[in-house]
Amino acid sequence: MSRSKDPHVARDTAPQHQKFVYDFTEGNKDLKGLLGGKGANLAEMTNLGLPVPPGFTITSEACKVYLDTGTEPAALSDEVGVHLDALERKMGKKLGQSDDPLLVSVRSGAKFSMPGMMDTVLNIGLSDTSVAGLAKQSGDERFAWDSYRRLIQMFGKTVLGVDGDLFEEALEEAKRAKKAASDIDLDAADLKKLVKQFKKIVSREAGRDFPQDPREQMDLAIRSVFESWNTDRAKLYRRQERIPGDLGTAVNICSMVFGNLGPDSGTGVAFTRDPASGHQGVYGDYLQNAQGEDVVAGIRNTVPLADLETIDKKSYDRLTQIMEILETHYRDLCDIEFTIERGELWMLQTRVGKRTAGAAFRIATQLVDQGLIDEAEALQRVNGAQLAQLMFPRFDDGGKGAELLGRGIAASPGAAVGKAVFDSYTAVKWSRSGERVILIRRETNPDDLDGMIAAEGILTSRGGKTSHAAVVARGMGKTCVCGAEELEVDTKRRRMTAGKTVIEEGDIVSVDGSTGKVYLGEVPVVPSPVVEYFEGRMHAGADDADELVEAVHRMMAYADRRRRLRVRANADNAEDALRARRFGAQGIGLCRTEHMFLGERRSMVEKLILADTDDERERALRTLLPLQKKDFVELFEAMDGLPVTVRLLDPPLHEFLPDITELSVRVALAESRKDHNENDLRLLQAVHKLHEQNPMLGLRGVRLGLVIPGLFAMQVRAIAEAAAERKNAKGDPRAEIMIPLVGTVQELEIVRDEAQQVIAEVIKSTGIDLKLSLGTMIELPRAALTAGQIAEAAEFFSFGTNDLTQTVWGFSRDDVEASFFTAYLEKGIFGVSPFETIDMDGVGALVRSACEAGRRTRPDLKLGVCGEHGGDPESVHFFHEVGLDYVSCSPFRIPVARLEAGRAAAQSDGGGDSR
Repeated sequence: MSRSKDPHVARDTAPQHQKFVYDFTEGNKDLKGLLGGKGANLAEMTNLGLPVPPGFTITSEACKVYLDTGTEPAALSDEVGVHLDALERKMGKKLGQSDDPLLVSVRSGAKFSMPGMMDTVLNIGLSDTSVAGLAKQSGDERFAWDSYRRLIQMFGKTVLGVDGDLFEEALEEAKRAKKAASDIDLDAADLKKLVKQFKKIVSREAGRDFPQDPREQMDLAIRSVFESWNTDRAKLYRRQERIPGDLGTAVNICSMVFGNLGPDSGTGVAFTRDPASGHQGVYGDYLQNAQGEDVVAGIRNTVPLADLETIDKKSYDRLTQIMEILETHYRDLCDIEFTIERGELWMLQTRVGKRTAGAAFRIATQLVDQGLIDEAEALQRVNGAQLAQLMFPRFDDGGKGAELLGRGIAASPGAAVGKAVFDSYTAVKWSRSGERVILIRRETNPDDLDGMIAAEGILTSRGGKTSHAAVVARGMGKTCVCGAEELEVDTKRRRMTAGKTVIEEGDIVSVDGSTGKVYLGEVPVVPSPVVEYFEGRMHAGADDADELVEAVHRMMAYADRRRRLRVRANADNAEDALRARRFGAQGIGLCRTEHMFLGERRSMVEKLILADTDDERERALRTLLPLQKKDFVELFEAMDGLPVTVRLLDPPLHEFLPDITELSVRVALAESRKDHNENDLRLLQAVHKLHEQNPMLGLRGVRLGLVIPGLFAMQVRAIAEAAAERKNAKGDPRAEIMIPLVGTVQELEIVRDEAQQVIAEVIKSTGIDLKLSLGTMIELPRAALTAGQIAEAAEFFSFGTNDLTQTVWGFSRDDVEASFFTAYLEKGIFGVSPFETIDMDGVGALVRSACEAGRRTRPDLKLGVCGEHGGDPESVHFFHEVGLDYVSCSPFRIPVARLEAGRAAAQSDGGGDSR
């Protein structure tokens, strides 16, 4: 292969004796990292004695050298030459030989399947001289010239960068001139003319002639495949699928077999099971007299694979036999590419096939029943993301035929239809009247919670995947689309504008949280039977049970038997707690008491904030106490016998006061009318007094309990009295009191001592023995770094990974997503947002060290996590590995966390994926 002679080009960094080329007879399926999935599986099929055209694979290591240095490894050209010589001897002809040419394909093949993202060139070796030899040897002049025009077209587009439409236009013109319905109606003479046209296009557009030297063709094609690793589409696909960008691609050089030699030839794709449903049978497509790209491009209509039985029974029978061999060998659904050349079947590729979420669950259980895999491996064949897909409703036919208004970020999957409303009050009011509504806002805030609960779905024109709307919607299992910037939301005029279309309040809209699309009008929705199962409204063993539900039921049972991590819920009221329990929650890991102070109780909190004297403050606290106690009684009853972790008040007090701008305008207007409102004036003074430049790092959490006398004591008393009431009613309350935002052990000790005193008073006054544990959230770097000290005063740690991520990175989550997260993701700084999946190297390192330090101080220290990461599949595996006792997440994500906890345990016990 050609090498750069520029002395300034980086030197080849490959080890001196590294092997860069493997014959198909040398590899196996376990070398995917080195040979790519395609090369490893071609080698595996060769080892199995299946009909694979001979060839060799250039490793991904060679690609990495090329991408790092701009040139191929020094030894690569000679290694390729040695393997090419061996291939020529095996085939009895040379690459591009004039009288009987050996032709090869040059195809990409990375460790992880990236279909259509990288380059392939077929028929390498054809030239102005060898095309005649191919015609003579095949006895088919048309076939030879058709193969040559395909090479020039693919090579010109893929290797030389010529606009592919130019070739397509020339081909269409040739068909029009001949009045041909398809390219197979063009004869040899037509194709000869087309070859001349194609070569002229190459010369004009590429600034060079089409190369006639077959080795130059191959070398340029190999280099093009290397470079295709870093095309925009490949990088975008890797980001989407979370595939590392430093793997590189292998290159497969395979002797050509031809499906375009006539009606006794063809090409096709087969699946050993239906990838859409998982059902067993013969699935796939076949196309007579064609090459592989014809099937993929959809240029001509294929026939169902089952039709091959009547077209060529011998090949069909052999293919079905091979399909069974491959599925049994790989112990999974296999995706197969094949070609039939004049009645002889050749296998060009196999891989573990991609499938829908439903198919994944069905196939895993089928393979267990067939004895091909055990339960531990079955758990590796499905994942939490697939389960989440199965839990959300969806639009029938994906919104086909509906008017598309715009598209935003698919923040929370599902399908929702309802009347457009533009504030929470209207959402609640209309919902209570039996109307289905979609809450549309520029962005949401905690005040919108009632409206969000009432709505079928949420649509915002601002925000990202971890905005308030997105996080809350996912937690509630609500469909949500965020950041639909092309939609102009006018909450004052109660309307939304999409181009020239105006959506007034009350108009029907449909929101697809799986795609981010927003439609005008009602799109039919299909409910999820999987959620019905988790809700207890459908039973896996029932006569009317969906087979998918049965598969999900079995996989969840496998996971629950395997997992070590317990799964709790983030729930703030009895209704959520009961739902969480139905979904399999083993307690509550986070009850956010601030949510109990919203709505009608906001005025009581305002009185507490405005209190000027100790008596006023005491009266306000006494008013709140019975309400808090009632909340806790209901929560403890719903979770009877299971732990309930209650976080004392955390957010800054200004969040309970009116917006400063709105209040200032209200006061100013009142003054202009000489209609003074004393309460509004006091509120405005309080808002100014409590205003902070960065409230996330201001007066909140444990600091509130230290600065506002009696606040935390009131909450602890409410918890203790509620627990006593439940015990008196023969219940089994298991309350855990959590102090938020602790940064130093001294803060915790002061609040702990006060809490213990209050608990002792309740025990004395009720005569009921209470065992309430006291712990803290670890959500500040200093708390993590001094965890050993803090554990002296804490009986449990719960990692608040949302705030810990913000403080470790120095990010304000509400700001950074809108400003620069997209750029960070595009530049590869993030593979995924650290608010979605825990940053294992940074935040994760603090979690790990805090666990170790805490348990050195207190070996029986209970450890959990209650941030959004508690329901994230990848994060759950990390939490299992560092030794947490439980994860806590929103009720809707509990099944996902249960499944992933089981998968993590099976993996750590050696139950890996053997495919």
